[in-house]
Amino acid sequence: MQEPVNKNASEKAKELLNYLSGIAGKKIITGQHTQTKPMEEISYIHDITGKWPKLRGFELLSYSPNINFQDAGQECITEVYENQGTVDTAIEWAKNSDGIAALCFHWFSPLGGRDKSFYAKNTDFDAARVLMEGTKEREAFFHDMDVIAEQLERFQKEDIPVLWRPFHEADGTWFWWGAKGPEVARELYKLMFDYYTKEKHLDHLLWVWNCRLKEGYPGDDYVDIVSVDVYLQEYAPTDYKKEYADLVRGTTDGKVAALAEVGYLPDVKLLEESHVPWAFYMTWSKEFCIGEQYNKSEQVKEMYESSYAVTGFDF
Repeated sequence: MQEPVNKNASEKAKELLNYLSGIAGKKIITGQHTQTKPMEEISYIHDITGKWPKLRGFELLSYSPNINFQDAGQECITEVYENQGTVDTAIEWAKNSDGIAALCFHWFSPLGGRDKSFYAKNTDFDAARVLMEGTKEREAFFHDMDVIAEQLERFQKEDIPVLWRPFHEADGTWFWWGAKGPEVARELYKLMFDYYTKEKHLDHLLWVWNCRLKEGYPGDDYVDIVSVDVYLQEYAPTDYKKEYADLVRGTTDGKVAALAEVGYLPDVKLLEESHVPWAFYMTWSKEFCIGEQYNKSEQVKEMYESSYAVTGFDF
């Protein structure tokens, strides 16, 4: 039994964390990221398997206050428009199913930037300056946090617990929050945690850390779930045992662990044998789910038909 790091966590948040803690190593929760309001990935899975993923991932990028529409390519504009209204979609689904809602945030840089400015290459926003009192970067950062807090609060009003995964992939430098190293991303995460728990009282969130590097770990007092994103270069059957070992080596083995994003599904037969204690996995959206480019339909069927996999119901 694992207690949430937020001492004021809602009962539903406590129940969810206990559920995840209890299932890890015994079964694995099926998860799928969705990138649009129609959630076509979900229909695709159901068409193949007759079942639904238990966990759904939703994206908040379109709620970024600083999207530079004037200097954005068509791909960026399309992605923003496709993501609009995801909070409405997530709340409606969570209220009418037994599912688990997970949120990530490709945060367009709070100042400046062009096109997809969550990528470090598209912005000169200096995340390290957020950690300095009185800077314009810090002011913009808190402004954006306030805007997103309003969206997160909508879940709280409906008593819906949320797996909240900010500053994801902080072991890489491709996003602005990781561009100055995992230590800076760690401090941004802690800043958000303190603000959202102590000032905003968002007590329905379970806090998911998404970096496997020891120097990036915020500490056990800030993290409910440790997680990693894994995109293998080519397919090979795996239970992601090595990735689990790397993750807990750099963080802790005392928390729920998860495959927050994968390109290729874990092999459910290998998991059944090894019982690597992943609580859940979440396949990424679009071509990572739909079609035969990454996961063959037979592999999807094998996962969803396995007694080791936890699926959900829909409305």
